[in-house]
Amino acid sequence: MTAKVITFGESLLRLTPPGVERFLQTPHFNAVFGGAEANVAVALSSFGVDAAYVTVLPASNPIADAAIAELRRFGVDISRVVLGQGRLGTYFLELGANHRAGRVIYDREHSAMALAKPGDIDWDNAFQGATWLHITGITPAISASAADLALESMRRAKEKQMTVSFDLNYRRNLWKWGKSAPQVMAEMIRVADILMGNEGHLRMVLGIQGPIDAHELTDRFLSRYSNLRAAAVTLRDSYSLQHYWAACLNDREAFLTSRRYDVSHTVDRIGAGDAFAAGLIYGSLNLSSRLDALNFAVAASCLKHSIPGDFCRATVEEVQGLLSDRSAGRISR
Repeated sequence: MTAKVITFGESLLRLTPPGVERFLQTPHFNAVFGGAEANVAVALSSFGVDAAYVTVLPASNPIADAAIAELRRFGVDISRVVLGQGRLGTYFLELGANHRAGRVIYDREHSAMALAKPGDIDWDNAFQGATWLHITGITPAISASAADLALESMRRAKEKQMTVSFDLNYRRNLWKWGKSAPQVMAEMIRVADILMGNEGHLRMVLGIQGPIDAHELTDRFLSRYSNLRAAAVTLRDSYSLQHYWAACLNDREAFLTSRRYDVSHTVDRIGAGDAFAAGLIYGSLNLSSRLDALNFAVAASCLKHSIPGDFCRATVEEVQGLLSDRSAGRISR
């Protein structure tokens, strides 16, 4: 199978208490699969894009087999998955409610991806027929060897003249192996074409603490990294579980701002940034303008807030319905 877009990262088992309960308030967890790059692959496939997922999973592991089967169910090409030593990474999510914040606990040490190293993946095979690689800053956070492998994937993609998109996706609780996130991410940004992230993550990489708007923030990135073609920033203004959700994009020719959505009654915000990334990739490949791509990405990520689990299960038709106000808050029948 030929895949146009490759996503590379760690597949995870997600365990969540029922509803909005605290951890082990009752002795139950709901189990689903996720992981940022897997989320992007699933969303792209749901949008009709040929997408393949590259990861390293433990061999002879029934839970890892189930993760592969779940991706296959969504039409993601999993033929490039590599089997190795280690275990399947896991994270525990406690959903927030009202003024109580959500919490994530990671259990990813000694996972197959954390143990993976440069040379473990045949990139010639993994990138066969592909034109785009998407990666995030989560993979380099889990171990030094995974960071080296992530940078190797980007460099090999550039050798093949693929477009490389990099979502910063900073996870403070994961960066414990030695180098700092800004140090590693700066090296990865130098190999990227399109940068994505929220305002806080971009500020962290540049070491900015004072007031600065998104326009100047993206200008500074594009000035510092001449290789970047564009920088996209998601904008979330939160109060309890109510959010105002939008994004902007600077492509050196123009600074574009999307439509803003009032996201109330959030069901699950995990994966919203990944839905944005998938929407921006889809729009870049299929829509006529950068602004159309940006608005599609924001609408897709807005819809993700209403969908339980890591995966965005929205279709192009549903995203376009929200963009045109045909479906917002209505029953389709």
